[in-house]
Amino acid sequence: MSEALELAEQANADLRELAHGILPTVLTRGGLRTGVDALASQTPVPVEIDVSVDRLPTAVEATAYFVVAEALTNVAKHARAGHAEVMAQIEDGTLTVQVRDDGVGGARPDGSGLVGLRDRVAALDGRLRVESPADGGTLVSAAIPLPG
Repeated sequence: MSEALELAEQANADLRELAHGILPTVLTRGGLRTGVDALASQTPVPVEIDVSVDRLPTAVEATAYFVVAEALTNVAKHARAGHAEVMAQIEDGTLTVQVRDDGVGGARPDGSGLVGLRDRVAALDGRLRVESPADGGTLVSAAIPLPG
């Protein structure tokens, strides 16, 4: 039984990895701003968007998109938030992406979704930071250096 569970968990991890490699059409056609707009429109809480970037290298754009997707999914599932904000900007050759909510806080940075994001961001020599004090909302912030 434990071997079957272990195999199922590995298959789930493999599927998750495969899914991360498939980019949504809205992202490939419209870029990060369009992708964030689409994600926000599917989120059950109001999302304020401030994305001031144009097209980016594919790996950077995809990583930023998945940071926003995971963070907004967590807002919808766990935060009990009334409002969220997404910001993306480039400063000093680094893309900064932040998702903030006014929910209950207490997010676990070691949860599988956030650990996967941390690995994805680290693969581009970036950093992922999660601040989530109890009763203080959550901030998920990624800093991704741009190539060149």
